[in-house]
Amino acid sequence: MDRRQIIQAAAAAASLAATTGLRAQNAAVLRPGKPFAGQTVNVLSVVAPQFSAHEAMLPEFERLTGIQVKYQYIPFASMREKLTAELVAKTDQYDVLSVMDAWGPSLYPMFEPLNARIAEKGIDMAARYPNAHLRAARDGNGTGRNVLGFPLRGHVQLMFYRKDVFDRLGLKPPATWDDMIDVGRKVQAGSDLSGVAMYYGKTGGQNLMIWINYLWGMGGELVDAQGNPAFASAEGIAATQAYVDVLLKHKVAPAGSASFNETDAVNSVAQGKSAMVPVWWWRYAGLTDAKTSTLKPEQIGFAPLPSMPGKAATTYTNTWFYGINTHSKRKDATMEFLTWLSHPSVERAVLLDKTKNEVVAVQNSNLLDAEVNARFGGMHRAGHEGLKGARGVPLFPQWPQVSDILEAAMNEIATGQAQVKPALEAAASRARRALRG
Repeated sequence: MDRRQIIQAAAAAASLAATTGLRAQNAAVLRPGKPFAGQTVNVLSVVAPQFSAHEAMLPEFERLTGIQVKYQYIPFASMREKLTAELVAKTDQYDVLSVMDAWGPSLYPMFEPLNARIAEKGIDMAARYPNAHLRAARDGNGTGRNVLGFPLRGHVQLMFYRKDVFDRLGLKPPATWDDMIDVGRKVQAGSDLSGVAMYYGKTGGQNLMIWINYLWGMGGELVDAQGNPAFASAEGIAATQAYVDVLLKHKVAPAGSASFNETDAVNSVAQGKSAMVPVWWWRYAGLTDAKTSTLKPEQIGFAPLPSMPGKAATTYTNTWFYGINTHSKRKDATMEFLTWLSHPSVERAVLLDKTKNEVVAVQNSNLLDAEVNARFGGMHRAGHEGLKGARGVPLFPQWPQVSDILEAAMNEIATGQAQVKPALEAAASRARRALRG
């Protein structure tokens, strides 16, 4: 860049900071002069309050660039099918596509590699994002050189619990999954609440999201080094039995957990029916918002997920990224939008907006931000620590099919339709065929 371009870039960055009221140190450069004014960027997004908050901020972006942005939201349960239809159709109807990490490899052909554009903007992706989130936006099953998008929504898992009930009964958050059973029994003996709300129903693989931590904690794996199903191992069988025994043997989960999805389990706590729920941190809003919960924020505590006795704690991560449709005819304008949207100051503004209760952060600077942590009781610093060793699902194209197979098997076990060992072995056989396909 020559001196004049540097001055223009600095002015654009200063304008972004001053006119939005956002903290924009090291702001990525929006091109001066509104070269893409009049263009419209169409976004296909999963439904999430965080993304609705972004949409509410669009008038400022549109004022700065002259680019209009239009969102279409799809419910989570329908999103993968919608993306697959777009992949087959190869249309340019949407310029921005949002995708969950577990679906990524089968959908990679939809996305434009962004390396050159990111370099032009001077964005240091490795410094900005924890690797657990950045891997979701890379090709090559998470290890490739091409960056396909910006992580915008990412989660770690926590154990949320009724702090007031625990204090009254003299209980501490469980450090191990065995502790969770013990604490759940004491809750049920000392109150009218169920111990822990679990979710074994079938909804987009949600009943696998805690099970995976049991599996890893037992030393099991989803696939082996050769890419073959490994979850029907002795470790996998023991982990699965322990996971479903929370409901079937120990009965510290409400009977409805057999068909609960994630939302049902969170609502069980929010409506004063259960004392604990292991779940993604973004569910904090639903547990503490007067619109969705009978509880006040001071009644909800959180702690790291329990671990297996004597083993390190695990947290399975989940990441959504926004990328550019490879068939888009408005790629330059779309990159301007993603440059603005992905800037740390936008994420921070949503986190600190007192009219919202949004906790999701994927950027290192915000995970460690003092004001953010002050607002949410240190949740983000704990999330940053957990992300250092966090893992995600294997990123290979057939994972969605394998996930569907496992999800069905887990529900059959939890509802008493199947026993653990034969159900896992049958699932492994079906998964093996899917992996060969």
